[in-house]
Amino acid sequence: MDIFSGLLNGFSIALTPMNVLFAFIGAVLGTAIGVLPGLGPAATIALLLPATYAIESPVTAIILMAGIFYGSMYGGSTTSILLNLPGEAASVVTCIDGYKMAQQGRAGAALGIAAIGSFVAGTVGVIGMTFFAPVIATFALSFGPPEKFSLAVVGLLLAVTLSGASIVKGLIMMATGLLLADVGLDPISGKTRFAFGVTELNSGFDFVTLAMGVFGLGEIFYGLEQTMKGELVTTKVGQVWPTMKDWVASRWAILRGTLVGFFIGVIPGGGAVISSLVSYAVEKRVAKDPSQFGHGAIQGVAGPESANNAASSSSFIPLLTLGIPGNASIAMIFAALLIKGVTPGPFLIQEHPEIFWGVIASMYIGNVMLLVLNLPLVGLWAQLVRVPFAIMAPVIILFTAIGSYSIQGQVFDIYSLVGFGLFGYALRKLKIEAGPLVLAFVLGPMVEAAMRQSLLMSGGDFTVFVTRPISATLIALFVTLALGQAGVALWKSRRATASSNSNRP
Repeated sequence: MDIFSGLLNGFSIALTPMNVLFAFIGAVLGTAIGVLPGLGPAATIALLLPATYAIESPVTAIILMAGIFYGSMYGGSTTSILLNLPGEAASVVTCIDGYKMAQQGRAGAALGIAAIGSFVAGTVGVIGMTFFAPVIATFALSFGPPEKFSLAVVGLLLAVTLSGASIVKGLIMMATGLLLADVGLDPISGKTRFAFGVTELNSGFDFVTLAMGVFGLGEIFYGLEQTMKGELVTTKVGQVWPTMKDWVASRWAILRGTLVGFFIGVIPGGGAVISSLVSYAVEKRVAKDPSQFGHGAIQGVAGPESANNAASSSSFIPLLTLGIPGNASIAMIFAALLIKGVTPGPFLIQEHPEIFWGVIASMYIGNVMLLVLNLPLVGLWAQLVRVPFAIMAPVIILFTAIGSYSIQGQVFDIYSLVGFGLFGYALRKLKIEAGPLVLAFVLGPMVEAAMRQSLLMSGGDFTVFVTRPISATLIALFVTLALGQAGVALWKSRRATASSNSNRP
């Protein structure tokens, strides 16, 4: 099946009434979650994972989850611009110039260019995904166990080095995730590992319970103690269509943000947050007058908003083609596929073309829905901020507990849910990124299986991972990136030290 016939088949699947309905529900939920400070796409998808059991079609379930993920990138700009409160982590940068524009009476222009930039970047990102993903999937068919092991390990380590400020904390979270994944029966010997006599742990920890606890309850517990206050700049947004002057000033920023976001989104650990930060830095560097940034520069809204939406689309590429989730939200979608009995990876396009092409086609449809939802109804979305989080939180906790219990019918799962929730809350308080933990938990079984198969192939010789060309290239690529990042960190440290010494009297 070539790309165009595959895409046409995908549209025939995505345009069925049920899939259109769930794409719309995902877009609405995603926008709402993006608007509401305190919840993010990872937490929301984690809380909705039990619902995937009730959705019969795997395509429909993933269309819903995908809509929530990229829809949240649209909604996050609303509160960033109107309240100076980022509804989603990727919209933090938008606060800098977006809120200043709102204070200057240009809220409509800021919201309009954010929505248009998001639409353009999201659509271009899906087009890139349409043409690049099948090529990568075909190449990945040549991967054996050593290549799969190297790819998974490199993906984990890249996620650790790129997703958080502290590499040490990231490594600790990765190790914790791998240990949690080892709980239960050994897949080869059948012996019980790390169960400590607890019968319920013989089958290991349930991913849905872990995800709902760490991301769902953890975020809710943390949100309840926060006093997130913001002053609504205006209740009348006004004209949301940008003027010709705004469009001329933003068009190259949208293009640059789209390219930056697309390529960073493909890298494990990259994602929307890093792409928006990089885009803002790029715009400030190429601007004729950098002093405008921080004082209402429309390029400071257009670039980052385009970048985070392009990244949200391209981050599906490693998931669907290599079976490697690049961030926490994509890890939830990875788990949803596993729940439906579908293993993402190079064989997905051959074994389940309806899922591969159906999800891609639904993204084209979802981006149009989001543009319609965000431009005319932006004033309505702004009113969501008036709903107290303290009212929503107990309802969410109740449904989370019910969802956790309904999976296996065990009270032990509720205890685990609360335990993981408290653990997630502690991580938020300590400012430790939980993403590497979830990625390691998901990829742990794959890493273990690939390593054992590789050693069986080589008779226990560990050099098999560096003597095979693709595996060696992947490892060399990671070492190069890690050394480069270490060099940049050392340079910044020395520069900061030199600056502080020069300022001393």
